[in-house]
Amino acid sequence: MEVVGKIIQVLPAQEGVGRNGNPWKVQPYVLETVENYPRKVHFEVFGEDRIKANPCDIDQLVTVSFDIESREFNGRWYTSIRAWKIQQGDMTQAAAQPAAAAPAAAPAPAAAPAEPVEPTVAPDPFDATAGDGTSDLPF
Repeated sequence: MEVVGKIIQVLPAQEGVGRNGNPWKVQPYVLETVENYPRKVHFEVFGEDRIKANPCDIDQLVTVSFDIESREFNGRWYTSIRAWKIQQGDMTQAAAQPAAAAPAAAPAPAAAPAEPVEPTVAPDPFDATAGDGTSDLPF
């Protein structure tokens, strides 16, 4: 999944050591979408290598590719949005622009019909005067 927006907060990084003894690090951010009705999205970048590969600054327009995961702990459910790639700028519009910017091919001239063709008109299914009058409808 992807979301486009502006980084409005860079929260303090969290780090620790897992049960197996491996260190971990998480960098959380808050993004505000660029829509008619903007929404705020809290997401995290997990892992030292991904944090270094995807730096973000406040007021920066980014496209975030992420996974959503929910898990249960002590009868409560928690949902996390983990980014796996952050690109600078709005990549959804950039992907659509090359196709729009490509010159359109000139339409081929339509061949003139040999004989004039009269348009066919389908009967109106809601016309009470149409038909043979043997309808069993009460109206």
